[in-house]
Amino acid sequence: MLSAQDHARISAAITDAEQRTRGEIFCVLARGVSHYREVPLAWGALAALVLPPLIAVAGLHRLMLAGILTSWSDESARAVESLTLRALSTYSIVQAGIFAVVVLVVSLPLVRRALTPRFLKRHRVRQVARNHFVAAGARHHEPHILIYASLADRQVELVAHEAIHKAVGEGPWNAAVAAVTEGMKTGSPADGFITAIRICGDALATHFPSDGASRNQLPNSLLET
Repeated sequence: MLSAQDHARISAAITDAEQRTRGEIFCVLARGVSHYREVPLAWGALAALVLPPLIAVAGLHRLMLAGILTSWSDESARAVESLTLRALSTYSIVQAGIFAVVVLVVSLPLVRRALTPRFLKRHRVRQVARNHFVAAGARHHEPHILIYASLADRQVELVAHEAIHKAVGEGPWNAAVAAVTEGMKTGSPADGFITAIRICGDALATHFPSDGASRNQLPNSLLET
């Protein structure tokens, strides 16, 4: 996803930022966090539930305009009964057909990605980012920050220790997230990461300055997944 030159630039930015703080910065760029297999099924079920009634109402309206339901003669009653029986016998077939077609269309990667709700993308990216953070924290007890971005989802999650959040506040984190998001939008995710690393490094240096010890328990390189 990123070139060797971009990886070198990001690594240099992390190294520079960590020289001023006892905290560490860990960056991850994922191609995507989920295939969202449930999205085509959800859209197919919604279409299968909504479209057949609309089609039935439209057909009934046409019958009323044709005058079939304006008089309750025997002929009209038979016409309505025939229409009702046909509708009931084909309703399930129409539903199944709509469901299958919509599922197939939404299963196309570009369509599925476009029709995946933003809140679901954010939730899935947040879950994966926190899993990464917990895994890193299990072997690292110094203040550290994870900058996690999903390229396909255009979502960024920044995770830090509670103590860091209390000391720094939301301002720098929001700015860092915005920088990576903008970098992905403009096709320059590396530039976004470098800006975010600088912002996080300044915040860590202010509240968790270097004590002279060299730790570096987390890699200074960006991890691609």
